[in-house]
Amino acid sequence: MFGLGTPELVIILGIAFLVFGGKKLPEIGSGLGKAISSFKRGLDGAEEVGLDLKKSIPGVKEVTAVKKKVDKARDITKVMTK
Repeated sequence: MFGLGTPELVIILGIAFLVFGGKKLPEIGSGLGKAISSFKRGLDGAEEVGLDLKKSIPGVKEVTAVKKKVDKARDITKVMTK
């Protein structure tokens, strides 16, 4: 996790405790958790929009089919050249 070990995390939490105090830390943690979950939901929504956009563009199905055929042909040539 970002190259942070246990000693580093303990130091960071200790500094946060000194700066914000014991009563404020649970509120900060809760807010951070909500922000992270909201961010993940936003990413999932953006991914769905991207997939919907790909499906609505004309010719995408045809290009995908051609790509599958090319990949299959590459696999066959790899087997034949061994």
